Amino acid sequence: MQIIISDEIQKICPLLTLGIVQAMVTNSPTSQLLSDEMASLETGFRQDYTLDQLNKRPAILATRLAYKALGKEPGRYRPSAEALCRRILREIPLYRVDTLVDIINIVSVKTGFSIGAFDMSKIEGEKLTLGVGKAGEDFEAIGRGQLNIEGLPVYRDAVGGIGTPTSDNERTKITATTQQLLVIINGYSGEEGLQDAIDLSVALLEKYADAKEIQTTILSNHL
Repeated sequence: MQIIISDEIQKICPLLTLGIVQAMVTNSPTSQLLSDEMASLETGFRQDYTLDQLNKRPAILATRLAYKALGKEPGRYRPSAEALCRRILREIPLYRVDTLVDIINIVSVKTGFSIGAFDMSKIEGEKLTLGVGKAGEDFEAIGRGQLNIEGLPVYRDAVGGIGTPTSDNERTKITATTQQLLVIINGYSGEEGLQDAIDLSVALLEKYADAKEIQTTILSNHL
């Protein structure tokens, strides 16, 4: 899958660097072992962070600044990593969705990166282009209906938008039958921490989702 960072995004977010993982996987209901790992993460996170500290995490701060530079209010359209972390700090457990979604959420909370995760078999065409959402653009966000993506960074395939740092699209979402997984880790703060996030993603996918044929890449127009 070819991923292109548009000139529009590159100009406004010059440090943007993407961590990309592609793999063949086996999805399943959340196991007790994985659920226990998530519970341990939640407990440790509450010990390490407060709500006041959350937006100072480098990856979250950089994503919020990118939103503001694009004209979007991050307090209304929270990046997914921030939303997950806030959920934990409000004493609300992370959703247990399925193995693949839970793995992505673990990585996002641990690293602060907002992450897109897609069923690659549902992506139309051979490339994704990261651009900026337009007024009135159709985007059915997972579990929340139509999302106003004007001013949000958005990945588009040949049909339309499939992912933003706030939410991914119903059309290409992970399901119980997903076998071809594409993960995009959005590093608006640059390359720092991305390789660790990739390595953690791969380790968890191998441990819980029997990941095979794994390919990883770090992509940036400035590297």
